[in-house]
Amino acid sequence: MKLEGKRIGVAMTGSHCTFGQVMPQFGLLQKAGAILYPILSPAVQTTDTRFGPAVEWVKQVVEIAGKEPWLTITDVEPIGPQKLLDLLLIAPCTGNTLAKLANGVVDSSVLMAAKAQLRNNRPVLLFISTNDGLGLNAVNLARLLNVKNIFMVPFGQDNPLEKPNSLVSKPGKILAAAEAALEGRQLQPLLV
Repeated sequence: MKLEGKRIGVAMTGSHCTFGQVMPQFGLLQKAGAILYPILSPAVQTTDTRFGPAVEWVKQVVEIAGKEPWLTITDVEPIGPQKLLDLLLIAPCTGNTLAKLANGVVDSSVLMAAKAQLRNNRPVLLFISTNDGLGLNAVNLARLLNVKNIFMVPFGQDNPLEKPNSLVSKPGKILAAAEAALEGRQLQPLLV
C-alpha cells in the first residue's frame, strides 16, 4: 500500500465538532500501514466541550496511534533536524491555525510541527474546519493554497444557508489526500 511504513503526524487543533469525524480516519491511516505520531494543540489537551471531555479525545488518539502524543513545542522541534515525518496532517485545522500558519506564527506544538515539516520540504496536509473560511480567513486560505508543500483535504461549505462563510474538509477524502500529498500533488477536485 502507498501508506505502508509512512510516518504521519496527526495534529489536532480545537475544532471539536469534527473530532468524531476525523478520529475514524486516523484509524484508517493506521490500518493502511502508516505509523502515526499524534500532536495535540493546547485546546485539544485541555478543553472540555459538548462534544466530549478533552481526556477522552486524548485517550482515543493514543489508542489509535499506539503512542503518547507530542504536546509541546519542545516535543515537536526534533521533527525538523531529525526529519521524523513523511507527512504532517493537521486535522482539524481551525481558522485560527490557518491564519497563524499563513502568517508565520509559531506558538503551539501543531504550528511548530508544520514549520519543521515545511523546513524539510515535506508535505503538510490541512483538513480545514472554520466558520470564516470564506470571510476574514479567505485571504489566509488563498495564501496557503499557493505555498509549496501545503496540500488540502478537499473542502466545501458545510451549511451555506445558515453559515455562508463556513468551510469544512470531507473526512472520507483524508486517505486519498494523504496519498496524493506524499506524491507531491493536490487531490482533485479541491472544492466539493
